[in-house]
Amino acid sequence: MFARCPKCGHAPLPADQSLPAACPACRVILAKVGQTVGRRTARDAEPGPALPGANPPWRHRLLATPGRFDPPAFWLRCALLAALAVWGVRLIAMDHRSGEIGSSFLHGPLLVFHEAGHVLFRPGGEWLSVLGGTLGQLLMPGVIVAAFLLKNRDPFGAAAGLWLLGVSLLDVAPYVHDALAPKLVLLSGETGEAGGHDWIYLLSSVGLLARAPLLGAFCHRLGALVMLVALGLAAALLWRQWRQRQ
Repeated sequence: MFARCPKCGHAPLPADQSLPAACPACRVILAKVGQTVGRRTARDAEPGPALPGANPPWRHRLLATPGRFDPPAFWLRCALLAALAVWGVRLIAMDHRSGEIGSSFLHGPLLVFHEAGHVLFRPGGEWLSVLGGTLGQLLMPGVIVAAFLLKNRDPFGAAAGLWLLGVSLLDVAPYVHDALAPKLVLLSGETGEAGGHDWIYLLSSVGLLARAPLLGAFCHRLGALVMLVALGLAAALLWRQWRQRQ
């Protein structure tokens, strides 16, 4: 029902606006105008296609798959996922109490970012500078995750970065555990406080040095959990891509 004519604005209109009722002023058929307005309202209410610059919800961004199924790229990613899974199991199985992960290939690159973190966070004072080593090696894979997810729109690459974040946590765990009874030989060639042990200083400053073994175990388990989540996300993405291959 219209109170005023939708075309010319005339009022009043007939009480019965069904066909063939018309506006007394412009003679437009009111029922036909009502049908046109209804269709337009329904069309405007429908969600339109996403604009190129629009930001999709996080769930869609995490599970986005390529629009076209590319067999070589798909099988290459499957091989990479299998390699990360096997490698991840071996890293998780290493004993964090003995610092066994220090002999792994990834310890070297992570150590570079650890030392760079000390320099990067030096302007924040001594305490933050010491913590900056651990923050540096954790931020590096975090930046990889953000770059793949936000810039490249590649959630599989982000999952690989998340896997590396888990490895970095595994790499930190022995260092934290070692703070109470130092045995690890540091870059200085010495052990404990004589070698500049970050976590002896950090945990002592907050009264948690006695908790070092517990915190080291927690760090190891958290790293394992992050790696498993990353592998699960990568597997889910490949499964979705496989189902959409047609």
